[in-house]
Amino acid sequence: MKTRKWIFLTLAIVLWTAHGGESFGGMQDDVDQAVTIIQRFQEIPETSVPPAVLRDARGLAILTVLKAGFIFSGRGGTGVVVARAGKGWSGPSAIGTGGAGFGLQIGAQVTEFVIVLNTDEAVRAFSRGGNVSLGADLSVAAGPVGRSAAAGITPMAAVYTYSRSQGLFAGVSLEGTVIVTREDANASYYGKPVSAGDILNGRVKAPKGARRLQKALAGF
Repeated sequence: MKTRKWIFLTLAIVLWTAHGGESFGGMQDDVDQAVTIIQRFQEIPETSVPPAVLRDARGLAILTVLKAGFIFSGRGGTGVVVARAGKGWSGPSAIGTGGAGFGLQIGAQVTEFVIVLNTDEAVRAFSRGGNVSLGADLSVAAGPVGRSAAAGITPMAAVYTYSRSQGLFAGVSLEGTVIVTREDANASYYGKPVSAGDILNGRVKAPKGARRLQKALAGF
C-alpha cells in the first residue's frame, strides 16, 4: 500500500507541474515564495549567494521543487524567472519543472533553488517561451558561496545554481533538468496572453503583486 501511495504521489507531482500548478494557489504564491527564498538565501552570509554574483546577474530563476519517492521517484515544482530591464527588474514569468525516475529512494524533500543567469544568452533561452535544458542548452555549475567570493568574478558557466533543502533527500543536482514556461499561468497573472520575452524585456508592466519581489531585488 505504501508503494502504491508513493507512485500516486509521483504521478500527481508530474501532472501538477504539467498543468502549471494552478490548483495550488496560482502564480502569486510563487512570486511571494520567491521573495521569501531570496531573503532566506541572504540570512547566513557565510553560505549565501555572494552579492557580487547577484549584482552581475542578468536574470534569476527562483523555484520550489518537491521530490518524493519509494522505489519510483518524481520531482515537480514551480517558480518564476525575472531579468534586468532598464534600471530595475522585469516582472516575473512563470516557470515549472517535473520528471519521474526509478531508484532506491524513500522519503520526500522540498528544495528551494536560486538559478543565477549570468549571460544575456541565458536570459534569451528563458525568453523564448519553450523548454530550457540545463547542461544541454546552457552550461551549468554550482555557484560560488559566501563572503570569500570576490567582486568581479568571471562566470564559469552561463548558469549558477544554488539550493536549500529540507527532508530526507540530499545532493539534488539540476544537471539535465528541463524548465518550462507556464504560459497559462502568465496569462492568468497578467490578465491577458503575454510572451515570456515581452515580460523579461520589460515590455509588460508588472502587476502590483510583483512589487515586493522587485523591491527585494532592487539592491542588486
